[in-house]
Amino acid sequence: MFCYQCQEALHNKGCEKVGVCGKKSDTALFQDLLIHAAKKLAETALIAEKKDVATDTAGEAIIKALFYTITNANFSNESIKKMIMEVCDTRKELARKVQPDAKFRECPTDEEMLQRAQEVGVLATENEDIRSLTELLIYGLKGIAAYAEHSDTLGYRSSEVENFLFRALAKTLDAKRQQEEMLQLVMECGEKGVKIMALLDEANTTTYGKPEPTAVNIGVGTNSGILISGHDLRDLADLLEQTKGSGVDVYTHGEMLPANAYPYFKKYSHLKGNYGGSWWHQQKEFASFNGPILMTTNCLVTPLPSYKARIFTSGVAGFDEVTHIPDRKNGEMKDFSQLIELAKKCPPPEKLEEGSVFTGFGKDTLLANKDKIIEAVSKGLVKR
Repeated sequence: MFCYQCQEALHNKGCEKVGVCGKKSDTALFQDLLIHAAKKLAETALIAEKKDVATDTAGEAIIKALFYTITNANFSNESIKKMIMEVCDTRKELARKVQPDAKFRECPTDEEMLQRAQEVGVLATENEDIRSLTELLIYGLKGIAAYAEHSDTLGYRSSEVENFLFRALAKTLDAKRQQEEMLQLVMECGEKGVKIMALLDEANTTTYGKPEPTAVNIGVGTNSGILISGHDLRDLADLLEQTKGSGVDVYTHGEMLPANAYPYFKKYSHLKGNYGGSWWHQQKEFASFNGPILMTTNCLVTPLPSYKARIFTSGVAGFDEVTHIPDRKNGEMKDFSQLIELAKKCPPPEKLEEGSVFTGFGKDTLLANKDKIIEAVSKGLVKR
């Protein structure tokens, strides 16, 4: 295999036998094809923009497609193939609005998809400098897409950022692209990255309040529980509302830890705290949790038999033979009833540790205390 979808690539050169994340060769190829499909949709979206044709659906599809391929998010071939077809169908629909008589090939077989993927992957770019800048840009676009997906979930979108995604992806298909052009796009990607981070911050804090320094319990209660990991705060909000009064507690894990600092979530007394450490410890810690586990975005490690029947995915996350929660319908919550019913049949989580950890030191807290922080640094009281 050759997989270079993320920064964890073996020896910084690419995984050659199996992904360091556990990814198989055909999955890597389907991801290559998904990225290529997103690039082709971006080309069509630019044409549509020039003709004042709405590109909202193109933006949504490209953002989701890019997010599918970030580190440890989706290992499901069926899910990725479905996303490839969704991107292609979106392109067809948009192209026909621009050119009604546009013709497209029939739906490809799996074998045809894999063959095509080998032709359009990273190594298709021969010049190493252009290839490096192109992939650096793609990594940046994946990061932008992750932030954009989360902000969009809360009703915040940026046409400026989406137009940049179109321009940048389309340029990677230009066989005559120059090093300076790619370098400029990489620099602009950094700028747009800051803008989408600011938009997501606005979305999160407007919806859930500004994070505040909070001591988070790392022990366990006596009730059965559901463990939620990843970055999707709206999934957490839906889960907490549906478990209210059920006798089932909710614990955060990994990157979901900071959610405990948002004022909105503190009204739920059954949000008991945080369970476990970093994402790479999950194969040991998920087994001892005993209850259902919800992966809302990335940081998924190959589930072990000891807990595979208790793990669920949501959003862009996916793994074959693991139950995936369908996307929410407009104006409705995601349906987490499967997790809740399973949790009621499970024993409480085993205690890993006790005490508390602090989180919630966001920009507002830091800026409000900047003089004290600067003084502490100058006196050597803060050294790291």
